[in-house]
Amino acid sequence: MRILLSNDDGYLAPGLAALYQALTPLGEVVVVAPEQNCSGASNSLTLSRPLTVYTAANGFRYVNGTPTDCVHVALTGLLDFVPDLVVSGLNNGQNMGEDTLYSGTVAAATEGFLFGLPSFAFSQLNKGWGELDAAACVAHDIVAHYIAQPLSGPLLLNVNIPNRGYAELQDWQITRLGKRHPSQPVVRQLNPRGEPIYWVGQAGDARDASPGTDFHATAHGSVSITPLQLDLTHTRRMPEVSDWAARRVSSAEMSS
Repeated sequence: MRILLSNDDGYLAPGLAALYQALTPLGEVVVVAPEQNCSGASNSLTLSRPLTVYTAANGFRYVNGTPTDCVHVALTGLLDFVPDLVVSGLNNGQNMGEDTLYSGTVAAATEGFLFGLPSFAFSQLNKGWGELDAAACVAHDIVAHYIAQPLSGPLLLNVNIPNRGYAELQDWQITRLGKRHPSQPVVRQLNPRGEPIYWVGQAGDARDASPGTDFHATAHGSVSITPLQLDLTHTRRMPEVSDWAARRVSSAEMSS
């Protein structure tokens, strides 16, 4: 088993080191991670400049780019093999609900999925690395279970783990994404020249944390596992939009 490991908190993040240690007994683990924290980078690729790959003293390779850059470069030329699995994390904070659209952690796994590889994203519920060893053990268990009993075809799993001791964590729950309220307002400040600057506000509270959602599962001490898909087509609205388009009025008709 060959595993490509990345993250969005950077190659020096404690979550990456813990996950590497947890996965090493399961196979050959190769790390290609961002040079710096890239939280919120989503699926962005760096196209405006070349990328450089460095090697740290511990053997981790890191890229001066985004999480997606890391996995893309690894799979399209850096590695001389195709990994069996792509793993991203452990992230310093949750990636649930609409967070998944912004998350660099989920994006790294998504890039692996786009290349047809099974890909897992692991996040801790709360920031601060509390109970990190327990979260790493959970990640080990999930990957080991997948190796022993693989699912058919490529898949993308988003896993969120409460910051609890290993023995205190409840069972795994297969969940859907919940929904959040809109983010908190931006924080307005002045720079040293007196010009206004803005910090993006904190994420909003959960709006849909009903049973079956990732928010509900983690709030009750369970590990949330959400299978994700990338087809953004709103199929139920296609008839309505088709009918709307059929009623269009051309410029010639409008001017007559």
